Amino acid sequence: MNYLSQKKGFLGYEANQDLNNKVVIVPFGLEKTVSYGRGTKHGPKEIIKASHQVELFDEELDKEPYKEIGIKTLKPFKIKNKIDSALNQLAKINYAILLKKKLPIVLGGEHSLTIGSIRPFTKKYKEIILLHFDAHADLRDSYNNEKYSHASAIKRCLDFKNVKVVSFGIRNLSEFEMNFYKKNKKRVKIFWAKDKRKWNLNMLNKLFKNKNVYITFDVDSLDSSIMPATGTPEPGGLLWEEVLPIIKKVCQISNILGADINELAPIKKFDSYNFLVAKLVYKIITYIFEFKK
Repeated sequence: MNYLSQKKGFLGYEANQDLNNKVVIVPFGLEKTVSYGRGTKHGPKEIIKASHQVELFDEELDKEPYKEIGIKTLKPFKIKNKIDSALNQLAKINYAILLKKKLPIVLGGEHSLTIGSIRPFTKKYKEIILLHFDAHADLRDSYNNEKYSHASAIKRCLDFKNVKVVSFGIRNLSEFEMNFYKKNKKRVKIFWAKDKRKWNLNMLNKLFKNKNVYITFDVDSLDSSIMPATGTPEPGGLLWEEVLPIIKKVCQISNILGADINELAPIKKFDSYNFLVAKLVYKIITYIFEFKK
């Protein structure tokens, strides 16, 4: 695998701090099926660029977590033209990372990438819980005649019979998706955004304790007031201080296999949105290894 120098990679820390890495950042600017706003192909580059401004010290944990973790970033590479080929490409990359006993963090790119990203894990583990943050259910069987559409990402993940999904922040779905959800409640659990003030995090113990978990975080799960830089923004979403306790709790009680953060569509001269995502990525990595069993 070809890596960026530490200085050019995620967080951009000094080259003389060449740590034995536990994490591999995979920049995967997939943009094949977007249906409204465009720009996800620029997401990884801008997240990495913004990460160089993220403070390495974590005030919550009172330390610089990256020193205990070690993070390397793959050099940007050409993504295959066809969507199915691109997903196979990502699956092979994550498989290679797993063979090295590292944890992959994929930076998107549109949400379709999760289909490829999770594939190697489905072959290794008997059961996987998909921790899914999103404004949309992504349970369509296809969209615009494309079964690998970003709007079908979670439905395709459920094609793997050993995958179940727990979604947070959903506030937009079709009639087909609602009917699918009602018929498949044993495999799909939704925490609706409209009910967020009623959420009880103690319920997470039943859903995630001692489970193998993969995190997929679509940034449109965040309220459009703090995250307009995405292809399909939605009002009524989640806030920073609402998502972090969920991620932290799940990391405390489960085994996190990997993660992807997707659907950032950068807006020129509005770098704060890129910074938010970069800090979120660092926070997710930090929680994973702070509580890793």
